[in-house]
Amino acid sequence: MSEWTTHLKLPFLAAAQAQKHVTHNEALALVDLVVQLAVVSDSVNAPPADPDEGDRYIVPAGATGIFAGHEHKIAAFDGGVWRFLAPVDGWAAWVQSLGAMRIYSGGVWVGFSSVAGLGVDSTTGGAAFQQETTVLSESAHKAQSQFVTVDELITLSGSYSDSTLHIPSRAIVFCVSTRVTEAITGASSYDCGVAGETSKFGGSLGVTAGSNNAGVIGPTAFYADTPVRVTANGGGFTGGKLRLSLHYFLPIVPQS
Repeated sequence: MSEWTTHLKLPFLAAAQAQKHVTHNEALALVDLVVQLAVVSDSVNAPPADPDEGDRYIVPAGATGIFAGHEHKIAAFDGGVWRFLAPVDGWAAWVQSLGAMRIYSGGVWVGFSSVAGLGVDSTTGGAAFQQETTVLSESAHKAQSQFVTVDELITLSGSYSDSTLHIPSRAIVFCVSTRVTEAITGASSYDCGVAGETSKFGGSLGVTAGSNNAGVIGPTAFYADTPVRVTANGGGFTGGKLRLSLHYFLPIVPQS
């Protein structure tokens, strides 16, 4: 039998264990930290200088100090020290600084009002991506107005790389944003767009790690499933990675 419970990782008492109260109290402390979970913030990069006992935070990406290396975990100040608790899919937390709920799904914390998780792009035969869909409104017959944010990590090579993600037919696009997660080599800059309009979402963009761009455009409807194209300038891509995100409105027709 495991020494821990499956979901909250509470310690079990062992047969004939001495000082059972120690294990029992540890389990109670963990229950107190994670049940009816409310955190101070999900955007504090470094531990506060003077935390209150019981304060909890969702550790964001790029955290420093004691928080470094614990991205997406719950940092809890308990007994005068920081403890880090790894969430599992389905954990929910009230974020006090936002006045909103967050749900842990697919390795990240997402909005409670959203449908999130790893998706499959049917136009490419199964590439995985991270998607968050907010239903803005819905009719009695299940017609919907959706806003979708979806991203993909692209490994760059050759003169250009097309995303496996597709802008869906009938989507109205507002932005395609990018961030270089691993320095791009072989090219002096890159353009982001679609075939035939290679800089539609930004041109001559930076290749160093951390460089980013919000390629905002006037609302533009697409009438066919369309990949995004990342084009090398000044030479072909020999390496580097780029996180590419689509931001679009999608109408869903009545279902009955």
